[in-house]
Amino acid sequence: MATIFDMQESISLTDARPILTQLPERLAEGQGVVPLTRHGKPVLAIMTWDLFEAWLETIEIMSDSELMEQVLEGIKQIEMGNTRPWEEVKADLDL
Repeated sequence: MATIFDMQESISLTDARPILTQLPERLAEGQGVVPLTRHGKPVLAIMTWDLFEAWLETIEIMSDSELMEQVLEGIKQIEMGNTRPWEEVKADLDL
């Protein structure tokens, strides 16, 4: 049986068949993405649903130029030290 650790290691489609039902548990242990290969070349990737959704969300954010402008401006403000204490923000928001 093949052992799956991280994206550096891959597993052939043939070797994946008998352990396919074990992959969710292995991936849940934080082992990332499992590349599946055919004839030694990656053809598929298996990952947890949470990771897949996170990647989709990241792609959506990065595809939105207006939102990315706001994110980059926020980073710039943090780097310049233009921040407010969390307690002050919570008070302003009545949290």
